[in-house]
Amino acid sequence: MFGLGDFDIKTTRLYEELKQETTLELVMRQLRRRIGNLSPQLQERISQLSIEQLENLAEALLDFSTEGDLVVWLQDNLTQA
Repeated sequence: MFGLGDFDIKTTRLYEELKQETTLELVMRQLRRRIGNLSPQLQERISQLSIEQLENLAEALLDFSTEGDLVVWLQDNLTQA
């Protein structure tokens, strides 16, 4: 299209960073709407999630009714590197 040949923007670091940021923003908005404002500690933990983990959280949060549900999900789904 722009003479870039087989260039795939989805493989760039910038694309990955933007996807991470937009996914995080969406999940945080969904969580606030679902269970209310989150503590800074929970916000920090969520901001450290990978894109895949954020996508999984986006699905799981549909079943949340309390902040405790989020805490349990984080404990069950975070793998320590």
